[in-house]
Amino acid sequence: MTTRPRRLRKAVLPVAGLGTRVLPGTKTTPKELLNVVDRPILSYIVEEAREAGIEHIVFVTGRAKQAIEDYFDHQIELEAQLAAKGKTEILEMMNAELATAGEMSFTRQMQPLGLGHAVWCARDIVGDEPFAVLLPDVIVDAEPGALKQLVGAYEELGGNVIGVEAVPESETHKYGIVDPDGREGDRIRMKGMVEKPAQGTAPSNLSISGRYILQPEIFGILERQERGAGGEIQLTDGMARLMADQTFTAVQYSGVTHDCGDKIGLLRANVALALKRPDLGEAARAAIEGLLR
Repeated sequence: MTTRPRRLRKAVLPVAGLGTRVLPGTKTTPKELLNVVDRPILSYIVEEAREAGIEHIVFVTGRAKQAIEDYFDHQIELEAQLAAKGKTEILEMMNAELATAGEMSFTRQMQPLGLGHAVWCARDIVGDEPFAVLLPDVIVDAEPGALKQLVGAYEELGGNVIGVEAVPESETHKYGIVDPDGREGDRIRMKGMVEKPAQGTAPSNLSISGRYILQPEIFGILERQERGAGGEIQLTDGMARLMADQTFTAVQYSGVTHDCGDKIGLLRANVALALKRPDLGEAARAAIEGLLR
């Protein structure tokens, strides 16, 4: 008899990063609240988590990140002004993003020790159940959302599920790369992974792209994990150790990934998503074409 995987209810969003790749814009504004068209990056990530059925989002924050918590709370004066002026459409959009009671928790990463350490900081809130991790500066333009695509594989296969995308061979040294052991459609059996392999040594061109479903045993591994690439506690290293005892499936999801923690990536996301908007697309295209003449 096949045991059904435990239901996925929680997601961890590590938002403590300093956003150094997009300075000086992040000097006083959290990277995750930089705008893409007319919404902060984080708005797209939370929307993706909710679409995938996530009920509880754990934000791992750092210093100067209070604005993230405020964004998902009421702003009484602003809401009152919008209501008084009859701007009901924008008011409804704002209210739709508010946290429901008990939906969001916030905990601090006291030191910038890497993604693995940030995930470990959420251990007491997540508890003994599977959870998702979404990198909060990576927007995936997909339908259905990237995490929902991973959930489909998880509900069928269980274990741990990692979102991947193909990158040029010349770029593999910049990413965590999976070592495949067979493939069926968009699902890849994994036998290993490596964080930022030296050029020419990558086992594939499938990069780990910021969407994960993990089992809670990862927390015990991360607690003892030594520092890896960049002198940080790498989540990839912890997952590689967990793979000795649990199955890992990579899912090459359909969609376009925008790295909004990079200046050109953020610009690209603004252009791409503006062009798709029914209310802005035509004007955005005209503006872009005007600049290129």
